[in-house]
Amino acid sequence: MAFGDSDSCKEERGVIMEGIKIRGLRQNNLKNVSLDIPKNKIVVFTGVSGSGKSSIVFDTIAAESQRQMNETYTAWIRGRLPKYEKPNVEMIDNLNPSVIIDQSRLGGNARSTVGTISDMYSALRLLFSRIGEPSVGPASYFSFNNPNGMCKTCAGIGKVMDFDVYKLIDEDKTYDEGIFLLPAFGPGKYYWKVYRRPEYFRTDVKWKELSEREQNLLLYGSWTVDGERVDKKLEGVYNQFKRLVLMKGPEEQTDYTLKKISQFMYECECPDCKSKRLNDAALSCKVNGYNIAEMCDMEFSELRDELGKINDARAASIVAQLTASLDRMIDIGLPYLSMNRESSTLSGGEAQRLKLVRYMGSSLCGMIYIFDEPSTGMHPRDVHRMSRLLKSLRDKGNTVLVVEHDKDIISIADEVIDIGPLAGKNGGQVLFQGSYEALLVSGTRTGNALSTEIPVKEKVRAPKGFLPVRGANLHNLKNVDVDIPLGILTVVTGVAGSGKSSLIRDVFAKQYAEDVVLIDQSAITATGRSTVCTFMGFFDEIRKVFAKENNVSDSLFTFNGKGACPACNGRGFITTELVFMEPVTTLCECCNGTRYSDEALKYSFKGKSIVDILNMSVEDACEFFRGNQKIMGKLIALMEVGLPYISLGQPLSTFSGGERQRVKLAQNIKNKGSIYILDEPTTGLHPSDIEKIMGILEGIVDRGNTVIVIEHNTDVMKLADYLIDVGPDGGTKGGQIVFTGTPREMIEKGSTITAKYLRKN
Repeated sequence: MAFGDSDSCKEERGVIMEGIKIRGLRQNNLKNVSLDIPKNKIVVFTGVSGSGKSSIVFDTIAAESQRQMNETYTAWIRGRLPKYEKPNVEMIDNLNPSVIIDQSRLGGNARSTVGTISDMYSALRLLFSRIGEPSVGPASYFSFNNPNGMCKTCAGIGKVMDFDVYKLIDEDKTYDEGIFLLPAFGPGKYYWKVYRRPEYFRTDVKWKELSEREQNLLLYGSWTVDGERVDKKLEGVYNQFKRLVLMKGPEEQTDYTLKKISQFMYECECPDCKSKRLNDAALSCKVNGYNIAEMCDMEFSELRDELGKINDARAASIVAQLTASLDRMIDIGLPYLSMNRESSTLSGGEAQRLKLVRYMGSSLCGMIYIFDEPSTGMHPRDVHRMSRLLKSLRDKGNTVLVVEHDKDIISIADEVIDIGPLAGKNGGQVLFQGSYEALLVSGTRTGNALSTEIPVKEKVRAPKGFLPVRGANLHNLKNVDVDIPLGILTVVTGVAGSGKSSLIRDVFAKQYAEDVVLIDQSAITATGRSTVCTFMGFFDEIRKVFAKENNVSDSLFTFNGKGACPACNGRGFITTELVFMEPVTTLCECCNGTRYSDEALKYSFKGKSIVDILNMSVEDACEFFRGNQKIMGKLIALMEVGLPYISLGQPLSTFSGGERQRVKLAQNIKNKGSIYILDEPTTGLHPSDIEKIMGILEGIVDRGNTVIVIEHNTDVMKLADYLIDVGPDGGTKGGQIVFTGTPREMIEKGSTITAKYLRKN
C-alpha cells in the first residue's frame, strides 16, 4: 500500500481542523449553550463579570481538555495530578491539549523567587560552577536551598526574625508593677521572681527612670566584674526570649504562642549574608567581576547586557540559554524584574506573564492556549507586547482563547464571542459571535461600551489638604518627595515597575497606617466554609431571623455546627479514598449537597429554607429581606460594588481577584474620614461597569473620605480629580514623580508615557 494522501486521510485531517464543538452546555449559569469555536484563531470571550465567560473557557474547555489528557496516564500518575470535574455538557468534541495561563498567584514560600520559578537560577548556578573564579564546586554549592551553599545563619532565606524589645516594655511601670508585657513575666509569676533582683536594679522605680546600666542588666543579662559574671542566672529577658522562642523556629511553636509573640517580632536582614542568602564560599566565586548574588540583583535588561560580555567557550551554550530566557522576559514587558524577586510579591498580571514565558520558546503546535485577562497589570504602552505574543502563538498553528475586557486585546481577535446579557441567572447566553468590527455595531452591552468614549472629568474637586511623603527610597524610588491630596479622588499612574505600589502601598500606607483602608485583590483569609454572608457579617442575622420565626436555637441554621448534615459534617460531599487510584468525590446522598441536616431543612422563613436563602443571589435577597435594615445595609453595599449576581452562600475561595476586591470594598464602603487605597479596581470589570465603580468611589469621597487608586486604565484616569504619574519608565529607569495635576492638565501639558496614551484614548 502506498503511503499517499488518501481520501480517508484528507477526511481525517478535515475533522481535526473543524472547530471545537460544544452542545448542551449547562455549566454554572450557562443556559443550554451550543457553540462552534474555530481553531487556529484568536478567539476572545467578552461579557460582564459573572456572565458565564469563564464557565465556557475554564470550567468547560480547559477542564475537559485537562481531564481527558490525565486519563491517558497510569492510575499511579493520575493519583498525583490535579483533579478536574467533568463539566455539565451533553457533547464536547474536537478538543486539543490545552495550556492554561491564568492569574492565580504563584505559590511558594520565602525561598521561591523569579529565578527559581523560571529555572533561570539553575542555569546561572551552572554558569558559575563552570567558569567562576575561584572554583567553589558543583552547581549545588550556589544554591541557597542546599546546605552546601546556603548561609547557615538564615538557612538561605536572607532574613532572620528578631523582636522589638521595646514593644515588650511599659515605660511607665515599675518592675514590681510589671514592666514586661509577656505573660510569663507578670507580677508573681516564675520568671518575674527569677529576675526580681533589687540588689542589682531598683524594682520600685519606673522603667524610664532606671539607669542605662540597670536597663541593660534586665534586657541583656548581668554585667561582669573583674571578668566574672555577677549572676549567671540572669541571662537577660531579650536573650532568654530569643533562645526559647526564636531559636526553635515557628514549626515548633503552637498557634497560640505564635499569635502571642508575633506582635513583638519583625523580620530583618541577615547579619551575616546581608540578604544574599549564600555563604561566604559561594559569594567569593565571581564571573566578570560579579558574584552570583550580585547578578541576581540585576534587572533583566542589565543582566542580559552583562552576560553578553562573557567570552568563554565552556559557557557558550549556558549563556545562549540564559540570554534567550531573558529576551523573552523583556519581550513580555518584565525588563524591570530581577531573579532575586520573591514570587509572593508579584502581582497577578506579573505572575501570569511569568508563567507565559515558559511557553514562548516552545515548538509545540496544535495546542489550545487559554488566557485569563492577559492585559491585567499592563500599562497601555505595553499591551502591544501581549498582542504580538498572542498573534505569534496563533501563527504557529495554535488556538488562542482569551477572556478579556481590554479594548486593545479584543480588537486583535479573529473572532469575538459575547456572553450575557447580564450576570448570574440573567446571563449565560451567547449574544454575539463574529468580528470585532461587527461587535461594535451589534448593540450588545459590550459593543456599546467599546464604541463609546468616556469624557474627561472637567469639574474636579479641590484638595482639602495634603499628607507629605519625604525622601522615599524604597525599592526603585529615588528620594521621592510628594504631597498626597486629601478629600478627593486621586489616581496614581505609571508603567509597570515604575514604583507606584512602592510609593503608595509600601511607603504612604505604612506612614499613615492608622487612617488607611487598603482594599486590594489578595486572597481573603478564610476557610473553605467561609461564604459571602459570613465574611460580610450578616449570616448571624439571617440565622436569628430563622430562629425567631421557628422558636428554635439559631445554631441549628449553621452547617458548621448543630445544623450540619451528619453524613458529610457540613461539607456537602463525600470523599472516598481508593488507595492507588485517584479519590472519588461524590455528592452527599444524605443532604444532596445542601450541607444541612433534615431537621434544619424542615424550618422555613417566608416559605424558604436556609438553603434556599444561601442559594439566592444578592439581587434576589434584596427583595426578600426588604425591611430588615441589618441585612439590607450589607446587601445594598454588595449591589453598589457591582456584585448583584453572586449568591449569599458562594464560597470566598471561588472569587476572582477583582471580585475579592469589590467584596472588601463593600465591607468598608460606609466608613467616614478614612483614606481608601485601591489597587487596580477595574481588574475583571466590564467596560460598561467602569463608570459605575467610579461612581461608587465618588460617593465614598462625598462622605468625607480620601480615595487613592493605583490604575492603568485610561478611563479611570479621565474620571479622577488629580493624577500622580510615576516614571519615567520601569525599574531603575523609574522611581520619580514625573507629573502631578488634573486629567485635563495631563492631556494638555503632560510629556510622560501615560500622558501620550491618555491623549490617544
